[in-house]
Amino acid sequence: MIYRRTFLQQTITAGIGLSLFNTPAKLFAQVKKAKVRVGLIGVGARGQNHLSLCLRREDVDVIAICDPDTKWAVPKAMQLISKAYGANRKVTAYTNGNEDFLNMLKRDDIDAVIIATPWEWHTKQAVAAMKAGKTPAVEVCGASDIQECWELVNTSESTGVPVFGMENVCYRRDVMAVLNMVRQGLFGELTHLQGGYQHDLRGVKFNNGQQLYGGGVEFGEKAMSEAKWRTNHSVHRNGDLYPTHGLGPVNNMININRGNRLISLSAVATKSRGLHKYIVDKGGQNHPNAKVEFKLGDIVSTLLRTNNGETIMLSHDTNSPRPYSLNFRVQGTNGLWMDDLDSIYVEGKSAYDQWEKAGKPDETGSYMNRYDHPLWKRYANDASGAGHGGMDWFVINSFIESIKRGAPYALDVYDLATWYAITPLSEQSVAEGGSLQYIPDFTRGAWINRQPVFALNNEW
Repeated sequence: MIYRRTFLQQTITAGIGLSLFNTPAKLFAQVKKAKVRVGLIGVGARGQNHLSLCLRREDVDVIAICDPDTKWAVPKAMQLISKAYGANRKVTAYTNGNEDFLNMLKRDDIDAVIIATPWEWHTKQAVAAMKAGKTPAVEVCGASDIQECWELVNTSESTGVPVFGMENVCYRRDVMAVLNMVRQGLFGELTHLQGGYQHDLRGVKFNNGQQLYGGGVEFGEKAMSEAKWRTNHSVHRNGDLYPTHGLGPVNNMININRGNRLISLSAVATKSRGLHKYIVDKGGQNHPNAKVEFKLGDIVSTLLRTNNGETIMLSHDTNSPRPYSLNFRVQGTNGLWMDDLDSIYVEGKSAYDQWEKAGKPDETGSYMNRYDHPLWKRYANDASGAGHGGMDWFVINSFIESIKRGAPYALDVYDLATWYAITPLSEQSVAEGGSLQYIPDFTRGAWINRQPVFALNNEW
């Protein structure tokens, strides 16, 4: 397999990274800081969300922002900054083209950067940040190839600069409650897990160039925001383009890269119909975009196998009309939880062959109330009003608190590389009719002794 050869070559040639990895206590050690000085690369819709959360914190100084979009993204971001800091506070905006982030990274008054840019820029910008001595928090997506994943790992190991993976669903309240259930043995020994990205994104992938979402069927240069770049991935690629929302949370439940690892995957895709139909329905059969041939299958299903014997099913479903769902299912020898329909069944507790409702955190006696994670119990008020039901607050909090305390990241470069790798491997599998693809061990064997850290300290 081409990816197996790449893996072996990377393992052999990464001498510096390997020697550093053999001293994990020294690797990625961070200097404790009372206040973290932050720069943001990418201040579009997602970047502005992160910016707002940083501006809320007294332990963060926003020093600079970078984005080539001077028509909407930068002015909006500067308005947020001015409102929070006052008109007299100077925050530099780097807007001179796509590469101006390199000039921002030359500053000596920035400790960390948050990267929320189009997917194809993530690795390049994270690598540049590490080489400049700035610790990056990197938004999620899927890599273009396996080389990208190794580049993230090798650069982090050779520079000693850690990387934080910004998978916000890991901090979703119900997901963390289920993680608590798993750790307390409610479901017995886990055997099978599911997750995915099932989200009608047609109004994200197309707009009219005047508004962020919907209103037309343009993409690329005639569109704005995500439709300007994200839709092109659907034109040219066929695989699980966004695996992290489903994979990250269930990985924490079975300790991937920390006592367990992903071994292999196989992926298949349906025909591609949804995006073409959307264009015809909204713009007419004669619209120029009705002639575009989209490569991405409407539904991509990926089955993964782990070292410890669990299976994971991921679903990527973004081109069709449907309610939002991340399709979570966590199943063990004593029962299971399913995200859809708020379903839970525990042998010996639930009535035979009947689902129970998992309930809500504020519903006394419900499963979600009894197993509400200590982090949510402690910080629910702080997270109130933050994006995506409050879980975005926990992402920024974990990143900032880890830097302040000089502590390892709960979601690190090995997690990020593993998540990112699913996309090119699934593409290869789909192209080869569902062929088996081997997933590289980005820890180079260290997963055997690495210990779980996510959401275990009950502080950040």
